[in-house]
Amino acid sequence: MNLKETLLENNYSIIASNGYYSFDGGIKPIITKMVESIDYFKDLSVVDKVVGKASASLLVLSGVKQVYGLVLSKAAKDVLEKHNIPYQFDQLVDYIENQNKDGMCPMELTVKDIDDPYDAYIALKDKLAL
Repeated sequence: MNLKETLLENNYSIIASNGYYSFDGGIKPIITKMVESIDYFKDLSVVDKVVGKASASLLVLSGVKQVYGLVLSKAAKDVLEKHNIPYQFDQLVDYIENQNKDGMCPMELTVKDIDDPYDAYIALKDKLAL
């Protein structure tokens, strides 16, 4: 069974090729592992339900091998391409929406004007008070 099938069958929000998975949404499943070890996702394949610029920046910094997003934002696509990370997606969107569907996700807004993945990591950690 492939990672995408496993994610969908178990309703995970994210799964990695080392067996890590989470039901938590947003960037929490990524950034909490990176706080433990910044290169946690090094050389791993990751499937995530929603990949925005925030998630893509974190995964790039962590050394991810490839990314599959059920939903991928155009800004995330740009980040992955800039860092030569192979990616696939089911749906490409202009931006990741907030939970109320009336604007941009707060994590996306946090990194909107940040190009360096490490700077994005610091800004996101500060935003989440980690």
